[in-house]
Amino acid sequence: MSTLSLALRDSSTMVRRNLLHARRYPSLTLNLLFTPIMLLLLFVYIFGDAMSAGINGGAPDRAAYVAYIVPGLLLMTIGSTVIGTAVSVSNDMTEGIIARFRTMAIHRPSVLVGHVVGSVLQSVLSVVLVGAVAVAIGFRSTDATALEWLAAFGLLVLFALALTWIAVGMGLISPNAEAAGNNAMPLILLPLLSSAFTPVESMPGWFQPIAEYQPFTPAIETLRGLLLGTEIGHNGWLAIAWCLGLTVLGYFWSTSTFNRDPK
Repeated sequence: MSTLSLALRDSSTMVRRNLLHARRYPSLTLNLLFTPIMLLLLFVYIFGDAMSAGINGGAPDRAAYVAYIVPGLLLMTIGSTVIGTAVSVSNDMTEGIIARFRTMAIHRPSVLVGHVVGSVLQSVLSVVLVGAVAVAIGFRSTDATALEWLAAFGLLVLFALALTWIAVGMGLISPNAEAAGNNAMPLILLPLLSSAFTPVESMPGWFQPIAEYQPFTPAIETLRGLLLGTEIGHNGWLAIAWCLGLTVLGYFWSTSTFNRDPK
């Protein structure tokens, strides 16, 4: 069997393994998925009028605020989902299964590939579920073309891939599952410091550059432009640059850590 065939066979096996784990133990994924759904309902039905009045110059418009926050919450959903990936990787590293895999004649990178592909698929499913809740409470994107929807979906997948590789690296360096969850927590806290819930212009002047150029804000503004027709500007290139940069960083960090001989 060729090296490519072996890599594809073993990688598909590892993907199936991780998806089976997610199906057998859905509580972790559901708990992480609950956070963005709870924030969506909280900000729409409790803070919606007040927040929309601040954005719309004093005129409350809850429907407009639903449209405003959904792109940010879709990305927050990805950040929340990949925390489970960090925990899963840490469990594999500390429970002995990786030591068993190292003794077997399998394609070594397939272990990480299985986690990454499985996590991206779970992230996409989670985004679809949160998006369905958003549509149920009033989110609409009537002006977006099929090409813009496809571009938005591609950005979400690319963002999920980038955060997943970072989460895998966090899981590999964590001594246990609890530490992995704590180390990956910034992936769900960063959206709170972005334009997800309020415009960057409404933030203190000293904080605006931080909020504007961190990874989530360019991706959020790009999604808004694709789905709602707002101006994208330089955010599209920034979003792609962040995604590619984080993917490359996470990949080399994870593979170098994984390939290091255990003590």
